[in-house]
Amino acid sequence: MSGAVTGRRRRRPPRFYFSLRSPYSWLAYRDLLDGHPDVADSLEWVPFFEPDELSLRMLAEAGGAFPYTPMSAQKHRYILQDVRRLARERGLEFGWPVDRSPVWEVPHLGYLVAARHGRGPEYIALAARARWELGHDICDREVIRGFGAELGLDGAELASAADDPRMRAEGVRVLLDIERDGVFGVPFFVDHYDKYWGVDRLPAFLTALAASAGPAARSEPAASARPVVSVDDGHAGGCG
Repeated sequence: MSGAVTGRRRRRPPRFYFSLRSPYSWLAYRDLLDGHPDVADSLEWVPFFEPDELSLRMLAEAGGAFPYTPMSAQKHRYILQDVRRLARERGLEFGWPVDRSPVWEVPHLGYLVAARHGRGPEYIALAARARWELGHDICDREVIRGFGAELGLDGAELASAADDPRMRAEGVRVLLDIERDGVFGVPFFVDHYDKYWGVDRLPAFLTALAASAGPAARSEPAASARPVVSVDDGHAGGCG
């Protein structure tokens, strides 16, 4: 999203790096939609996903690298407790999904297909519900295929995005953005040079956006959520 304005490159809008895998990203998604839907609409939503061997090879060929380190078993057990606490505080019920041989390109490149058709927010809402409320495996292509009917899109196109060379290349461009912005976990918020990691940093990000926008553009929290846009495992409030 760049262009020429009086000879200068247009400043990129504030960004929300989200992962459909991440419970903390899911919580940030819910906080945004439940309390600040107007801000959610104004952000650029960028998927963060762990690349498989093909994506890693393509990324290396493009001169990039992926900044992710697997977590310890102790950290994973902590996250299970922490997310339950945070969800309970928000009045949310969820079922922890079981990932079997996950390939994260399947849901995330599927999102990029949906976004191309103007249905990105609705796709994320379906994926978030499937993973965190129903406990479904969103790396299962049949689960992704099932989104097609609800979105009015070709389910086969969504489910086979990881097999499409064009979408693989688009996924690599996203991974390069992740590296350029210094994203090392999710949820991760970026506004120009300012960066905020973790669901607990969302209020600071919102405050900074309101200050930079000026009094006329500051928004009040919404009374209720509306279905729009969402979700790695990590530390308390941020996934790494």
